[in-house]
Amino acid sequence: MPRLITAFSNPLVKRVRSLRDKRHRRAEGLFLAEGLRILTEAREAGRLPRYLFFAADSARHPLVQALIARVEAAGGEAIETSADILGKLSGKDNPQTVLGVFEEFAVPLVSLDRSAARLWLVAERLRDPGNLGTILRTGDAVGAGGLILVDECVDPFSVEAVRASMGALFTVPVVQTSWNDFIAWLRAGPGQLVALSLDAAHDYRTARYQAPCFLLTGNEAQGLPPAYAAACDLRVKIPMRGKADSLNAAVATAVMAYEVLAQLG
Repeated sequence: MPRLITAFSNPLVKRVRSLRDKRHRRAEGLFLAEGLRILTEAREAGRLPRYLFFAADSARHPLVQALIARVEAAGGEAIETSADILGKLSGKDNPQTVLGVFEEFAVPLVSLDRSAARLWLVAERLRDPGNLGTILRTGDAVGAGGLILVDECVDPFSVEAVRASMGALFTVPVVQTSWNDFIAWLRAGPGQLVALSLDAAHDYRTARYQAPCFLLTGNEAQGLPPAYAAACDLRVKIPMRGKADSLNAAVATAVMAYEVLAQLG
């Protein structure tokens, strides 16, 4: 049976609100996800929140009822609250009607089966949570095996990244690792490492890709370090016909991913 919380001073409200800060997320091993669509995607992927907050006027929605039932059956807690408290928890003036507190799930690099997919996405020092979320959505759309985050990337469990992923965080495996560990793992088996680079000689449409293909996107402002680019099997560029010198990192990843997918099937 859901309990009712109506006070901003409630200790759980304060605790959950603190999860918007990376330091508290790391200490607790918990993160926030909001919105019925995202939480339903999580449920269908087999991930349920430890705490489920919902507004009273959404309690009759069949998907909300399904979430409440599954969370409580799994030993979690469902909590009815007000729109004002939901706004305090999410940091938005127009909060979603449901919000979940999930346990972080780390995916070790060594657990990946490179033969499970023909395309994998890799991002190096990605800084923008919107880009990370969009790349996750692209990974889901093209059936990528996962997203490998190399070196110091933005936190994939930040509220902004989770929101931008539109649920793909729960459907696309995410690995966080270092470049040295990644390249050692990659070279221990089959895999073509393809870099997006403005200095590349090959047009992305004329290059030939091989499965499993690991598509590497660099930092939004600086691109890939020269040593990283040199370690790749293939460097390609997307021609720019206007005055812009490059596409947004997430957009470029999507364009490339669909070209690789078209070739590899």
